[in-house]
Amino acid sequence: MTIAQLCLLVACVLPVACAALAKSGGLGKRRRDGGFDNHNPREWLARQQGWRARAHAAQANGWEALPIFLAALFVAHQHQTVQATVDLLALGFIAARLAYIGLYLVDQAWLRSLAWLAGLAACVALFIVR
Repeated sequence: MTIAQLCLLVACVLPVACAALAKSGGLGKRRRDGGFDNHNPREWLARQQGWRARAHAAQANGWEALPIFLAALFVAHQHQTVQATVDLLALGFIAARLAYIGLYLVDQAWLRSLAWLAGLAACVALFIVR
């Protein structure tokens, strides 16, 4: 497995981790006491506030970012881009996504947007580098 492939796996798991964070406050509580409602999880998540709501939003953005990263890796592979370059850009994408999630959780909107842009830039670079 290449580093880039491992990064793809991490990119697939990050939204799941964000979902776990978003739901963490409601686990172990009864539904009637505000605990996580697995019968209506989307409604329950929509009522969350603060960092849990932001974790849920980071989850959604993680799923939205995944297709372009996957496509970028595919194109880089099709163009037979040097693997070390692909690995480095994939690591950059993951670093940007981790920063994005952390900055989202602590409500640093401007820095979060920069981290998002860095992740997008890594994907664009994967499309064009050889």
